[in-house]
Amino acid sequence: MASHPSRRLSAHVSDQEVTRHPSNTASTERHDPRPLAALDPHGLLVLSHTLFACAEQSEIVRLAMRHVSALGPYHAEAGYLATGDGLSRVPGHDAGAPTVDDARMKELGEADGSVSLPERSWNWAFGLRGVGGLLGYIVVSSHSGPDEQGHFLLSTLVGLTSAAMSLAAMRPAHHDNAGELSRLRAERDTALRQLDTMRSKLHLQKTVHEALARVAARGGGEDAITQALYELTGLSALVEDRFGNLRSWAGPDRPDPYPVPSSTYQEEMLRQVAREASPVRVKDRLIALVRPRGDLLGVLAIEDPEMTANEHTVFALDHAQRSLAQELMHMRELTEVELRLRRQLIDDLLEGTNETSAYARAEAVGHDLQRTHYVVVVHWPGNAADDAFTRAVEQATATTAARPLLTRRGGRVVLLTEARPADDAVHAALAHELGTPDGAIGVSSRCDSPDGFPRCYQEALRALEVRQNSRQRSGTTFFDDLGLYRILGPGNDLRELEGFVREWLGQLIDYDARHDTELVETLSRYFDCGGNYDDAAAALTVHRSTLRYRLQRIREISDRDLTDVDTRLNLQVATRVWKIVLGGRR
Repeated sequence: MASHPSRRLSAHVSDQEVTRHPSNTASTERHDPRPLAALDPHGLLVLSHTLFACAEQSEIVRLAMRHVSALGPYHAEAGYLATGDGLSRVPGHDAGAPTVDDARMKELGEADGSVSLPERSWNWAFGLRGVGGLLGYIVVSSHSGPDEQGHFLLSTLVGLTSAAMSLAAMRPAHHDNAGELSRLRAERDTALRQLDTMRSKLHLQKTVHEALARVAARGGGEDAITQALYELTGLSALVEDRFGNLRSWAGPDRPDPYPVPSSTYQEEMLRQVAREASPVRVKDRLIALVRPRGDLLGVLAIEDPEMTANEHTVFALDHAQRSLAQELMHMRELTEVELRLRRQLIDDLLEGTNETSAYARAEAVGHDLQRTHYVVVVHWPGNAADDAFTRAVEQATATTAARPLLTRRGGRVVLLTEARPADDAVHAALAHELGTPDGAIGVSSRCDSPDGFPRCYQEALRALEVRQNSRQRSGTTFFDDLGLYRILGPGNDLRELEGFVREWLGQLIDYDARHDTELVETLSRYFDCGGNYDDAAAALTVHRSTLRYRLQRIREISDRDLTDVDTRLNLQVATRVWKIVLGGRR
């Protein structure tokens, strides 16, 4: 077949299409194309730049098909792309394309081969192949078969097309790989930065752990923990109790005197901090609550007026809070054990226990039973005998003597103390602490040995009962000052006392029981007030005329002359026995 050296690109591939892609071919619009035409008479070099610049395989096939006629007396009948479902005809090239038998194309089995077309003596399907196998076909026809040069040109065109298609197929993968590589590099850089941050953070945390571990190994303590926290953060550290009182301070600028907040402010601050799990900033402080098992034992804080605290500071504060929680919890447990032992000791002493054992147990808890003691019983209506009330009693009775032994019995606090309370001093202190004077205290006589504690306990109870049933129900009563009432103590025969009361008050007691009146109580108050009508009426909160009427009824029912001295004495003693010994029983 004759060659056509003067042919370049076919009319279907313009110079503008070729030169718009980045390549040296762009110069063809500005320079004389004849040197390039001499070197590339069939336009394959120019076409190759265009083919390799295309991103779509279908467009590559169309460009190649347009260029077939530039290689000689050939015609591109059809183009195909290999897909997962077989061969797909490339749209956009319809010159004679419908005459190609698609079924025959499938029979080629990815090989090159002849196809049958009318009015064409030579028809050939050129396979477009890449590394992965068949990429497609270009079907070329001619009135006669190509010569050696024509075959070379067609094969070259097919090779260039195949290479361009392979590149186009690989380009997305390369792009994806480049993007993936960029992403992996970014992730690597981020991971390295995070690793550096974590390494620095772990180093700081290790420093905190080691510092507080050394404190624990040396015995701990609030002062040691606050000092370690100050050294770790460079900020003054402090410990307060739940009421805002300072317990420990480490660092400069300690206030003197230390300001104690109001109870309202303190409670509101504690509620605010308790809502968060981590330390909370309150004004110039970072505050963490020390509350193991939910019990608030204290407040740990650092002074930070310049707001320089960072993540490391918060970590150190949080970790120090945990160390302090363990320390304070241990202290509380020791205190509770000691308190329990002390209460067990006093309970046994009040009931009566072995003297030798009592001395040994008292010495174990740091109390000297060899000294003189007094039993004190405290009762405050409206205040349950709880820990707060017990602490208030302990503080009110604190002296230079040893710490008293305390226990709780029936709503009362009972103490064994070396110092005899001074008149109403304890009562006044408790009235101030509890906010009300409506309480009574009974104090026993002197006790010189453990075997006397049960007796002294009963004496203190007797003194308390006399006080609570007297005209002035609040205050302190000493058993030594009871006078006549001492003989009405528990050592007397109860049956004789009951008989005496029945003899003198029986009719009145029975009348009160039947009619739900208070004639015996009226008579008792009348005697307590020394026979004064106005005082007795005020004590009973009744009108003076009501009191006169009740006294008249008492005379009538009991048939007693209230003006007789002996009768008055016996009635007065009977009312006292009825109230104190019999507890007002009817």
